[in-house]
Amino acid sequence: MKPIIIVPARLASTRLPGKPLADIHGRSMICHVLDRAREAGLGPVLCAAAEPEIVDTVEAAGFDAVLTDPDHPSGSDRIWEALTKKDPDGAFDVVVNLQGDLPTLDPQLVRAVAGPLDDVEVDIATLVAEITDPEERDNPNVVKCIAALDQAHERARALYFTRATAPSGGGPLWHHIGIYAYRRDALARFVAMPPGMLEQRERLEQLRALEAGMRIDAVRVDTVPLGVDTPADLERAREFLER
Repeated sequence: MKPIIIVPARLASTRLPGKPLADIHGRSMICHVLDRAREAGLGPVLCAAAEPEIVDTVEAAGFDAVLTDPDHPSGSDRIWEALTKKDPDGAFDVVVNLQGDLPTLDPQLVRAVAGPLDDVEVDIATLVAEITDPEERDNPNVVKCIAALDQAHERARALYFTRATAPSGGGPLWHHIGIYAYRRDALARFVAMPPGMLEQRERLEQLRALEAGMRIDAVRVDTVPLGVDTPADLERAREFLER
């Protein structure tokens, strides 16, 4: 495998406007995320930016960036545009899509998500962690992955993703972490397909891949990284990175 890590970023955030450029101890949040990506040591790191201001900030910090169409419907579309501009000849065959709002991310998670692509049958890989907070079990904002996983199994094929509390019965529930590793040809197929019926119903784009028969494997990790969506989350990230 020859991976590249691409981090999509855009300024249009309803709950935290200008989120990628939010200051965390004198450094923008997007640059903290790119730092974590670089620390993973998996491959080169690229920012897929929706606005010139993000490109300027990223490049001033010594990272590579590509300006993309600001109107992309998803981060997957944005990273595909950046990939084809940066690597038109297809040198990179694995693409890690790392969210731009994870400044406290453990770099080991970036390495973990690429692992299942050692199996040629796997199209896409992602991460899950066991739900331990009872409030998360019924929270529709916490996406659950249905897979034959338990503490004895590190990874399994993802059968479904849902905002509902599922599966029923005894056993763990798995919190989906929205970090993905794609085979390049799988990403090309994915962005070329129209949104699926279940994708639109659940508002979860990974269901498009499952509806199309693509294989997604989920890797079990120990913790869910802090996603920064609100001013309160930003303060938590600042406190964490002071340690």
